[in-house]
Amino acid sequence: MIVRIVLVFVVATILTGCGSGSGGKRTIVAAFYPLAYAAEKIGGPSFAVDNLTPPGAEPHDLELTPREVAGIEKADVVLYLSHGFQPAVGKAVEQAHGTRIDVLAGLPLNGNDPHVWLDPVLFARIGRRIGTALHRPSGGFVSDLQQLDRDYRDGLRDCKQHEIVTSHEAFGYLAARYGLKQVAITGVTPESEPTPRQLAHVIQIVRQTHATTVFFETLVSPRLADTVAREVGARTAVLDPIEGLTPDEQKRGENYLTVMRRNLAALRKALRCR
Repeated sequence: MIVRIVLVFVVATILTGCGSGSGGKRTIVAAFYPLAYAAEKIGGPSFAVDNLTPPGAEPHDLELTPREVAGIEKADVVLYLSHGFQPAVGKAVEQAHGTRIDVLAGLPLNGNDPHVWLDPVLFARIGRRIGTALHRPSGGFVSDLQQLDRDYRDGLRDCKQHEIVTSHEAFGYLAARYGLKQVAITGVTPESEPTPRQLAHVIQIVRQTHATTVFFETLVSPRLADTVAREVGARTAVLDPIEGLTPDEQKRGENYLTVMRRNLAALRKALRCR
């Protein structure tokens, strides 16, 4: 009887340990929200997705705990961005034993700008790559993005202005896709501070464009956007680079698609689109 009990315990332990993640699910580690969103939508319930960037955190300066580094090393699939977007993640990924997917690989990049997920067409290409890596269909995810692309094309087709003034140089791909011009106060990383001369130059350009709105984002301070808006007599509004959701957005059930459509509404108002 004792031998039987021990054998049952051993077999149960082995069965419990089968599979890469909890409950036998394969594990995906995603560097930040858009990649976690894509992984969840495409992978479905067969995969356990771990988003390294917590809600409300700014992903550019993410630091990893030893446990998170170990999770990257053991994950079946790791989704990340190269080009120094998250240096700590880029370093940890070098030790990963599973499939590593740099989602920027093979895309038409604009210098070191990593914000490709703000272009629905490029994000759809990323979705197809993730689907191939997971051996899962990506058609539903891609279809949602194709509809989003049509909504943007229709919504921004007839606008009186085409310059978008942003606090963070994150919207270059979106602007290029829909015939807009981005005027950014800071660089690709939102922590970069413009010199007084650079700030004066931005203010001069904004005055020349007669922009009525200066956009800021939810995860960083709106101080610079407020300064420029005050100088040119414009208002401020949110244009979200969707590098992460806030805790309140999560509670409301927001996701990539809802925030992108809110961005579209903000752009239509600022650019006075019909």
